[in-house]
Amino acid sequence: MLTSGSTIPALRAVDSSLALWREGYLFVTKRCNEIGADAFRTRIMMREVIFMRGPAAAEQFYRPGRFTRRAAIPRTALALLQDWGSVQTLDGEAHHHRKQMFMDMMDAAGLGRAISIFRAQWQAALRRAPTRVRLHDLAREALTYTALLWCGLPLDRADPKRRTAELAAMIEGAGSFGPGHLRARLMRLSCEAWARGMIEAIRRDELPLQDNCPAAQIALHRDLSGAELAPEVAAVELINLLRPIVAVARYVTFVGHALHVHSNAAEHLAAGAPDAEVEAFVQEVRRYYPFFPMVGGRVLQPFSWCGHSFGAGDWVLLDLYGTNHHPDAWQDAEVFDPHRFRGWQGDGYGFIPQGGGGFITGHRCPGEWLTIGLMVEAVRQLLATHYTVPEQDLRIAMNRLPALPESGFVMELPPTP
Repeated sequence: MLTSGSTIPALRAVDSSLALWREGYLFVTKRCNEIGADAFRTRIMMREVIFMRGPAAAEQFYRPGRFTRRAAIPRTALALLQDWGSVQTLDGEAHHHRKQMFMDMMDAAGLGRAISIFRAQWQAALRRAPTRVRLHDLAREALTYTALLWCGLPLDRADPKRRTAELAAMIEGAGSFGPGHLRARLMRLSCEAWARGMIEAIRRDELPLQDNCPAAQIALHRDLSGAELAPEVAAVELINLLRPIVAVARYVTFVGHALHVHSNAAEHLAAGAPDAEVEAFVQEVRRYYPFFPMVGGRVLQPFSWCGHSFGAGDWVLLDLYGTNHHPDAWQDAEVFDPHRFRGWQGDGYGFIPQGGGGFITGHRCPGEWLTIGLMVEAVRQLLATHYTVPEQDLRIAMNRLPALPESGFVMELPPTP
């Protein structure tokens, strides 16, 4: 047991790594329900950590300047996801300055262009698809093409099939160990080499790019000292635009799953459903289904909460999935009900599928609006697509990180004329 002297209870287990691996998304919720508290202390890989969940915990976690993301997630996950030198590893003014670059890409024009590209690429992927296809594969392919084109990268220099495989491997391997993780690391190195080549070609004015496209913004971005980002760092940030867009394929798969499994909640939707109705459905998918399990931080500014003194360097993990299902924030939280988002005014702490708090001052995902827009378009495209759902295993294993229906959601399409 961890040392006493705190009102945050400590688990009796010497180490909780195996339980976390075995229970996945439900690990924190199960322990919190057992002890009747929204925080507890334990060890992961023999390192002391505090797990927290719920709106009150999220409000503490997302106080600007209170936490750093450095050394807050396993190095294996960091290497495949954000990687060293990325915006998520920065703090203070350096973080704000780099983050603003990403926020500038998410204006109305940029978002609208991304949705238009996705609409066209979805249709193209449908035409290429076999009559029996996994929705996850279909969405991943369409979203890779979308990400490359939106960033401004010419497809003849991008090798979309290879990029799809590499970006998918990063996502799949982030929660794994062993050979699968090592394979993902090698594919990450390959993708970084390609991305570095794209950055250098942009700087040499060798690529015909649209003015101020995202790839050019990254290549030409200057830090607070006025220097361009090192090619390796710029390549990391380019991947940090591409990979999250491809990761939306999981949400698209959950959209298909919800339309089928929770058909009563979707029966009011149609091809011409109002934007507000479609967005409410999308938000409930983001709340209900497992995506990011948790986010980590190391204390920068010591503080007290729930009678516990958090010291500099303390490791904290905030449960995103558990917060999105917290009974203090959501009535009947385990029921899929899009109506709860009708007229919803927003909540930066009770609804945090991609992080909470503010976009500029904190580490909340700058691509959240883009994610929502892509999912709304995916709903419309699925409603307009003629397909059937054969019998398959649609269970979602909550100890798989990241989660996905076991079958990947198989669809049967009519033969292409």
